[in-house]
Amino acid sequence: MVRISNGRSKASGSRRAERTRRAILQAAAAAFREHGYAGAGMREIAEKAELSPANLYYYFGGKDEILFYCQDHSLDRLLAAADEAAVSGEPPAAQIGRVIRAHLRCVLDELDGASAHLEVDALPAPLRRRVVAKRDRYERAVRALVAAGVDAGSFAGRDPILVTRAILGALNSTVRWFRPGGAVSAARLADEYADFLVRGLLA
Repeated sequence: MVRISNGRSKASGSRRAERTRRAILQAAAAAFREHGYAGAGMREIAEKAELSPANLYYYFGGKDEILFYCQDHSLDRLLAAADEAAVSGEPPAAQIGRVIRAHLRCVLDELDGASAHLEVDALPAPLRRRVVAKRDRYERAVRALVAAGVDAGSFAGRDPILVTRAILGALNSTVRWFRPGGAVSAARLADEYADFLVRGLLA
């Protein structure tokens, strides 16, 4: 009985810690939007998270760790979306549309740091290499979907590398101007971009 109780306690503590980390990411996103990544310090993030700086440092050793966590988690979501599209059995246009929507939901989600998604150069070299490697995996996964659509005759016969980078560039640029609570919701933006970008691919 004691072992079971301890196990439950540890699991509960782990879930609470993860919820706190996610709340910190949301607070960091707000601080980054308000002050810019360079201008937002741990004190500003702690204030947004309603934590003391000491409590914040318990979960993250510094702003670099928060930034890495934002980017690494976002890329895990993006890779999962690309993998799900590839095995969905849907037509190529629907697969790319699915990825576009998932990409924008991810990078515009307050929980994942918004514009922090693009601040790769701000990371220390070891963490930057890990993020870049995962980002390259995602780009290759999207490129494979585009190439499959070209091979199937669904998409115009353009260079999949250039097309993929144009799509990802358009999606990532939205974090520079999108503001939660503005005239356009993230969901509507995702639908509009998916429709527009997929139409540009069609043969």
